[in-house]
Amino acid sequence: MNGTAPWIHTIRQGIHEPDDLIPWLDADIQTLRSVTGRYPMRINGYFFRVMQSGGLPLIRQMLPHPLEMQGGGMEDPLAEERDSPVPCVTHRYPDRVLFVVTRECAVYCRFCTRKRIVGRGGPVSDEEIQNGIDYIRSRTEIRDVLVSGGDPLMLADERMEWILSLIRAVPHVEIIRVGTRMPVVLPQRISPELIDVLKRFRPVYIMTHFNHPMEFTDESVFACEVLADAGIPVANQTVLLRGVNDDAPTMELLVRRLLRHRIRPYYIHQADYTQGTDHFRTKISTGISIIKALRGRVSGLAMPYYVLDLPGGGGKIPLVPGYRDSASGRFVNYRGECFDYPEPAGEMPPAWPEPPFIKRN
Repeated sequence: MNGTAPWIHTIRQGIHEPDDLIPWLDADIQTLRSVTGRYPMRINGYFFRVMQSGGLPLIRQMLPHPLEMQGGGMEDPLAEERDSPVPCVTHRYPDRVLFVVTRECAVYCRFCTRKRIVGRGGPVSDEEIQNGIDYIRSRTEIRDVLVSGGDPLMLADERMEWILSLIRAVPHVEIIRVGTRMPVVLPQRISPELIDVLKRFRPVYIMTHFNHPMEFTDESVFACEVLADAGIPVANQTVLLRGVNDDAPTMELLVRRLLRHRIRPYYIHQADYTQGTDHFRTKISTGISIIKALRGRVSGLAMPYYVLDLPGGGGKIPLVPGYRDSASGRFVNYRGECFDYPEPAGEMPPAWPEPPFIKRN
């Protein structure tokens, strides 16, 4: 981290221990200490102010809770470590890899799928970065690198530039994605200097993480629009969370606001089966009903994919409502009305016949 940057001071002046919450929280601090002893706590000063005005949907995402200590869930629910050919690289899908370059974040979300590593384990070393780059270079099928963590934008601009330059120097890598919650939780990090770094390595895509409409502030909107103005597309991955955004009106408002500020609503994730997060999980039927409610009420541009990342490393699968009646074969629209669609009759030819007006030599 760059110790002189203003955003670093915002992190340092935030909430790091349960005792910091005593003026604001009527709770058993000793119990919370046991939670944060296992899963570290960090709420930077900016987002602490946003959280106070945003109410329970934001507070629930950030405050440690005794339920985190209950059983259930898996430490590494997506089997990322099993699919790591070298430390810090997960290679599950043929053409893309996840590249963890830091274990720190500007806030520690209580539902995080990587609760096992965030805030713990120390920095990712130069040797680990170089070993990851060597692996990516050795596998010519890799076209897409998702730089992740922790939050990569916790790194100083100079280190981000070094990592991005190493990735961009690999001939077969076509796109770079940066998974970061900074536009939401610390938008001051999206500085002109950082924008200049990102622009040098385009195409770079920012994959960010708004979960609730109250996370939009003047600062977060400005950060996202600065990225878009610089030609850096921004897409959003929301996690479906009980007591936060698990109803259709909230999700509709969220996707509309995302689109208004040039952020693509990309995924709604069913919450992962992560140890210490069971109190956040909803039933899959809840997500299906939300997607069904959105269809027809928002444009196709605003419709995210609802996906489940299968426990044990099975990868993502889409979860969609049924729009075809199994008994009649008729199609059902968002209003519940039934329609027929006549499909081509008989066997389809292997290819279209050549149009007779094309002249061949």
